[in-house]
Amino acid sequence: MKSAREELWFETPHRRDYINITGRVQDFVSRSGIAEGLCLVNPMHITAAVYVNDDESGLIQDIDDLLERLAPHEPVSSYRHNVGEDNADAHLKRQLMAHQVVLAITGGRLDLGPWEQVFYAEFDGRRRKRVLLKAIGE
Repeated sequence: MKSAREELWFETPHRRDYINITGRVQDFVSRSGIAEGLCLVNPMHITAAVYVNDDESGLIQDIDDLLERLAPHEPVSSYRHNVGEDNADAHLKRQLMAHQVVLAITGGRLDLGPWEQVFYAEFDGRRRKRVLLKAIGE
């Protein structure tokens, strides 16, 4: 069995951003030389998430609106965690989304459905963060 590891780095300009990383994950899988296996995509920060869904701007805005309704940024005084920081909502938004995703690799390609795309979701941006890519297989 082979394995490969790489990190993607992000520094988003906004507090919340959604970035389609499907191409970057596929490029990693192609370079890994793994034809059959699995690829883990894991944001290594507690205020970010990864998820798989459609790349449609209305849907992305709907997801963002839902998360903001469930864990609003303000008033920041409503959170016990916000002592010296104002990112408690980002921790909660991450809990509502996927902590990590595991994707099938078939024939050296991500084995995604016809509309599925891989996204990095940032909930406390404006600082450097990373996503771990780890592929295993043959």
